[in-house]
Amino acid sequence: MKIFEEIESEVQSYARSFPRVFHRAKGEFLYDDNGVGYLDFLAGAGTLNYGHNNPLFKNALMDYIAEDGITHGLDLHTRAKGRFLESFNEKILKPRNLDYVVQFTGPTGTNAVEAALKLARNVTGRENVIAFTNGFHGVSLGALAATGNSHHRGASGASLNGVTRMPYDGYMGEDIDTTAYLDKLLSDSSSGVDTPAAVIVETVQGEGGINAASCDWLRNLETVCRKHGMLLIVDDIQAGCGRTGSFFSFEEAGITPDIVTLSKSLSGYGLPLAVVLFKPELDQWQPGEHNGTFRGNNLAFVTATAAIEHYWSDDKFASEIQRKGEYVARRLQAIVDQSGQGNFTTLGRGMFQGINCVNGELAGEITRKAFKKGLIIETSGADDQVIKFLCPLIISQENLERGIDIVEDAIREVCASESSITQAEDYFEDVVKAA
Repeated sequence: MKIFEEIESEVQSYARSFPRVFHRAKGEFLYDDNGVGYLDFLAGAGTLNYGHNNPLFKNALMDYIAEDGITHGLDLHTRAKGRFLESFNEKILKPRNLDYVVQFTGPTGTNAVEAALKLARNVTGRENVIAFTNGFHGVSLGALAATGNSHHRGASGASLNGVTRMPYDGYMGEDIDTTAYLDKLLSDSSSGVDTPAAVIVETVQGEGGINAASCDWLRNLETVCRKHGMLLIVDDIQAGCGRTGSFFSFEEAGITPDIVTLSKSLSGYGLPLAVVLFKPELDQWQPGEHNGTFRGNNLAFVTATAAIEHYWSDDKFASEIQRKGEYVARRLQAIVDQSGQGNFTTLGRGMFQGINCVNGELAGEITRKAFKKGLIIETSGADDQVIKFLCPLIISQENLERGIDIVEDAIREVCASESSITQAEDYFEDVVKAA
């Protein structure tokens, strides 16, 4: 660990929570330098939906490298890119009746968001964008302006302009439709909210605390966008590629976004790849207006194509995700019913779920104890109060059960300790009062 302590920047974060030197990974497991295996319920923050070193993708990648396939090609046409586009169009877009142009951006999700915001502003001629409370869209300046988290926003070093924040679904309580509030503001010329170019939204807010928007709310949001001439951008970077049970997280709601951002698990192998999808009439870019040296990751095209061909040629994989998601929901609800003194709640949908533990200190203690038991799992939310279940979608039923068992044991032990402390405090308080 010495070299990391000596010269790696203090900006590191996950390494602080899981202080090991990892060397090997396979499926749903990470192995440290001593060969100790850990169940991985972090999965690259949603980048490894198909697990570590998936052999279906690895073999295709090794074959491509062995034949000296193009590795870096800017935005040149390559066979690898062509095959990816054909597969994506035939297996993903056409079956869902989605007519989208595909733009390859820089290799990170935040770059896809930057491109989406830039495109929306250029097409509409407006600057303002509507974003939502607890949303997370990246940490480059444009995407950060649309991000709610004060920790990340505070590190910007610059003004973050051009965004108006609105309450997400459930933010004002279960009975309040916040899209009606948005509609009211946009219908009032004296509201002080400039007519927006677009709305950007996550259907499930991952970093924001596994807040899942209802289908009704998403449909209402689309209606408001159409009424006021705003483009609807769905940030599907973490919730997409099957995480909620369908390839796109918005499918269940039956909406058709104008623009979609994808990254994380798109490559299937953990290789950097990001795209923006948008309706053809919005393709008003001039050549090179949004570019980047690494906007054509051909190695990622190879593995992404393999992922689509193997997992998304029929409905079997989606059905399996939905089945596992239902199991996770049942288990987490049972844990919540038995623990947390009635304060815990469940969140999310599909294989994108969490347990709200009320405060970050408690959630952090639970995840630390889980790590000691062999499970890597992170927290999310404004105060890191949500335990975030983000295991690979291909996880075996046995290991899915094992991982949840570890969390359940950790919660039971931490809550028992908390209860003992509370009882001791109450006892001493009574003694003081009696004296």
